[in-house]
Amino acid sequence: MSTPTATATPVVHVDDVHAGYLPGVNILNGCSLIAHQGELIGIIGPNGAGKSTLLKAIFGQVNIRSGVVTLEGDDITGLPANKLVARGVGFIPQTNNVFPSLTIEENLQMGLYQNPSVYKERLEFVTSIFGELGKRLKQRAGSLSGGERQMVAMSRALMMDPKVLLLDEPSAGLSPVRQDEAFIRVSEINKAGVTCIMVEQNARRCLQICDRGYVLDQGRDAYTGTGRELLNDSKVTELYLGSLGA
Repeated sequence: MSTPTATATPVVHVDDVHAGYLPGVNILNGCSLIAHQGELIGIIGPNGAGKSTLLKAIFGQVNIRSGVVTLEGDDITGLPANKLVARGVGFIPQTNNVFPSLTIEENLQMGLYQNPSVYKERLEFVTSIFGELGKRLKQRAGSLSGGERQMVAMSRALMMDPKVLLLDEPSAGLSPVRQDEAFIRVSEINKAGVTCIMVEQNARRCLQICDRGYVLDQGRDAYTGTGRELLNDSKVTELYLGSLGA
């Protein structure tokens, strides 16, 4: 668990962001978030609260109408994905997160298209976390299970040595055993020094492993606190964990 100092510049700071997909329709309505170096941040909330939209806003995939997103103090609001990746922002979408016709090795190489010279070094790092992938590099990603594809997607995002990793529901669609594995992998990535911001429908499990959590409701921060504080908050439990974390 990370213990950032109050004066440290956040890795990511989302400040009062209003954003949406359609003209005149906002999904985020004044959303704010801070992630410090080495933290694991969890984002929970009901369906339609704007959780995935928040990640996409950070990653330049949603039109931000007002507010600012900074990376280590630099304004990255609305930058295209390729520039964000080069600056150290990794994003793992919930679905369609691998190239199924390519091998595992080719998927990892795609993660380094901007800096292929460090492939060997980064491969050593990701296989230290996902050891089984190192033994199956020539296998096509399309033949993998959902949980295995998730591992490939995480590994590919890690190839560029990101400062922050954005994860959109890493446990979605997985069996209970694979869900546990996904949460363990996220924790291992975070312990390796990568700041992580994770959206999750499995709210209780998310709060158990995160340093701090944000509860989104109608595009705003309804509650925030440490994972333990939110788990023990009777109002959060009543309104959100009853249906989301059982």
